[in-house]
Amino acid sequence: MNAMMRRAVIATAAVSMALSMAACGKAGGDKKDSAASGDNKSIGLLLPENASSTRYESFDRPFIEAKVKALCADCKVLYNNAEGSAAKQKQQFDTLIAQGVKVIVLDAFDATSTQGWVKEAAAKGVKVVAYDRLATGPVAAYVSFDNEKVGELQGQALVDALGDKAADANIVMINGDDADPNAGQFKAGAHKVLDGKVKKVVYEQSGEWKPTVAGQKIGAAITQFGKDGFQAVYSANDGMAGAIITQLQGAGIKVPVGGQDAGLDAVQRIVNGDQAYTIYKAYKPLADNAAELAVDLLQGKDVKSVATASIDSATDKGIPAKLLDPKIVTKANITDTVIADGLYKAADICTADYAAACASAGLK
Repeated sequence: MNAMMRRAVIATAAVSMALSMAACGKAGGDKKDSAASGDNKSIGLLLPENASSTRYESFDRPFIEAKVKALCADCKVLYNNAEGSAAKQKQQFDTLIAQGVKVIVLDAFDATSTQGWVKEAAAKGVKVVAYDRLATGPVAAYVSFDNEKVGELQGQALVDALGDKAADANIVMINGDDADPNAGQFKAGAHKVLDGKVKKVVYEQSGEWKPTVAGQKIGAAITQFGKDGFQAVYSANDGMAGAIITQLQGAGIKVPVGGQDAGLDAVQRIVNGDQAYTIYKAYKPLADNAAELAVDLLQGKDVKSVATASIDSATDKGIPAKLLDPKIVTKANITDTVIADGLYKAADICTADYAAACASAGLK
């Protein structure tokens, strides 16, 4: 082969290799672009924990998944639970973005820590629906209950449970986690009612949404004030209320205790006379609205058809919001609230251990 022919062969090989590399590069680029843009059929769902409340696995998750499927038959929900860890939830959030998800429904375990996450997500075109807790950062929409109203109802239910003894009553308050903005709103709403209607809040601590911590805190209150030093206990949720009631019973103390979330065990305690009230926040409308907001965002629709209000967070103003109304549940209205809404059947509540109490309360 002469020199001219060798040069021609080398040149042809070089062109062929260049074209092959370009084609590979283009194919790789298309794949990368596809992953970055997502398939517009997946919605991320991140819930905070499953220890202090059974609601997330029993109600929120299945209701959201069902509503998404009803609105978008070929959509899928990619679900994770943080199991009480902000660091774990951050990893789950980052994984969803890496998978190309374009909408994430986020119930933040620590709402104060999410500003950077949400901001980075927004820069990549990922929209976040803050669910139940108002996450910091530029969230696209928020759905929850009027949390200060929840606190007001808790305070009023406690006053009602005390009746004519309220004005002379000393109160113990076991609040939620200070890192949760909802906890601050519950606390503010409760104080709005309790302050001036009871004698004094003599002891107030955070139970951190942890039953074990709440049990320890009420134990400290009993040690400090004795069996007769307080006449009622405000608990920010039912999980903590259960632990508080156990400690009170062990000390031979019987005072009104209330919570929120309308967990089945809490409703059974109410029937049995161990817990005075809970606050029922209807999970299905909450979940349905979250699913609708997520699907609308996925499909490029205006969320304000659902999120008819607006709210400010610690970092952002004018966030489109859907705020729902909570209800007090006592022994007198179980049938008209959680049973009427289909949350529970009487048979769910009235197991063998509670059959006599249910009969006395007229539940069948």
